Formats: sequence, structure tokens, C-alpha cells
Amino acid sequence: MSPAPYLSVIIPSYNELSNVRRGVLDQVTEYLDQQDYSWEVILSDDGSTDGTLAALHQFANAHPGVMVKTNIHAGKGPTVQAGMLAARGKWRLFTDFDQSTPLSEIEKLWPFTRQGCEVVIGSREMIGAKRDKEPWYRHLMGRGFNLLVQGLAIPGILDTQCGFKLFSAAAAEVLFSNLVVYGRQSQRDDAYTGAFDVEVLFLANKYGFHIKEVPIHWHHNETDRVDPLKDSLRMLRDTVRVRLAAVKHRYPESTDQPIRPDQPQPRPGQHQTDHQSGNFHSSAPLNGRHD
Repeated sequence: MSPAPYLSVIIPSYNELSNVRRGVLDQVTEYLDQQDYSWEVILSDDGSTDGTLAALHQFANAHPGVMVKTNIHAGKGPTVQAGMLAARGKWRLFTDFDQSTPLSEIEKLWPFTRQGCEVVIGSREMIGAKRDKEPWYRHLMGRGFNLLVQGLAIPGILDTQCGFKLFSAAAAEVLFSNLVVYGRQSQRDDAYTGAFDVEVLFLANKYGFHIKEVPIHWHHNETDRVDPLKDSLRMLRDTVRVRLAAVKHRYPESTDQPIRPDQPQPRPGQHQTDHQSGNFHSSAPLNGRHD
């Protein structure tokens, strides 16, 4: 097996053919090719039905270091989880497929990893952040949701929902292995992003990982897959479910033996990389020049 890369970039997809065609993946690999660290890109697909999967395989076959992971359609949370647990990088970033936050923004996150932070997250709400072309009602609803999240689950985090989060390998293994609300792949019929970020950050806080929030540049890309009112209500429901799971002691008190809800309990220290109903395909060795 080739050495583990320094950075794994996990990009979830669901019916993203239009974004593939406008070259967002080319932007990702072009940026990574300019870096002096080794890397891999994991395209974790959420059961796309519009030809996205075939396009992802075609892209991976043409680009060393890019891999495709197939999953049933279970929503964004389990799809990101599958990619995170399949990754091998010392650091693991998940970023939205449309690159609303350009991958180059990771340069704002790296300094805090050198200060001992193991969870570094992009924020659209901190002073210094830049938001482009977001409808006012989306921003208002996001702020309202965040206030509820701070009261119910994660005090002090201004933006839990930004799709740009960096984790150390150790943090990723612990946090994504212990998801309860979003930790099981179950087939669904609709496109649903959900509040899996809330559960991940709730666990990061519970297990004592230092969370650092960093202002980033974010550009709103219009999508018809999000119903602001309906999805906000469902996200609030799931945030309550996270709090109830904690009250019922469904999360391990210790991180010594993380429990994957969809698989048997692993042995302490066991590294598991595949995910229920997911197939992992690598077209080439990891890219980059050194670890």
C-alpha cells in the first residue's frame, strides 16, 4: 500500500452532473497539483441518478489521486461519513461539490493545525468572512437556526453549517465513527443535507477536541434541492434528536472504543475504512510530492 497522503479531500455528490460539466473538479485538482504535500480526493457519491457517477469515474480515471466511493442514496451526512472513514490522510477536509467555498480557502485553516487544533471549520459569520449573493431570507433563516443550535447543542459556534471543515485523522475517526442520528445508511427518496455538521461538532465538543472557527469566502450557488423552510424544520428536529441521543447515553462516554451504528463494535485501535453498502474505487496512486 502506498504511504498515507498528507491531505484527503472528501467531496460528496448527489446529481451534480451540471457542476461536473462546469469544471469544478478540474479546479480542485489544479489547485492540489500546485501544492508541495501529498493528497487524495475521494468523490463520495450519494446514489446519484443523473449520470453523475459515470462522470465521476471518467474524471477519476483521468486524474491520479482521485477515487470514487459509491453509496446508496442516504443523504449528505452518511455520504460524507463514508468518505471520511475511507480516507487515509493525516488531515481530512470535506468541501461542497459546487465549491461555494473554493478549495484554496484551506490556506486560512492550516495555521491553526500547527497550533494544535484538530477540528478547524470555515465560518461565514465571523468578522472577516465574505458571503456573496446569498438571498436575505436564507441568511436570516440560517442565523435563526444557529441560535437554536447554540442553545440546544453547541454553544459558541457561529456557523455550524458551512460545508468546509478540516479534521485530523484521529478526530475524523472518532467523530465520524460515533454518529448516531446520521450514522446509518438508509435509503431515502429525497435530497437531504440535514444537520449532520451539528452532530459532528457536538461530538467534537463532547470528546474535548479544540474547535477553531475561521472566517472564509463563500459564494451562494442557487440550487433547487433545498427547501429553506422544510429543511430548516427537519434540521431542527435532527438537532433535538442529537440532544436526546446524548441524554439517553447513546454516545460512548469514552473515545477508546468508537461504535459504528451500522457495523459491529470494532476492537480498540482498529482502523476501519469501508462503509456499509459503499464500494471504493481507486483509479491511480495518490498524487503529490511528499508527505
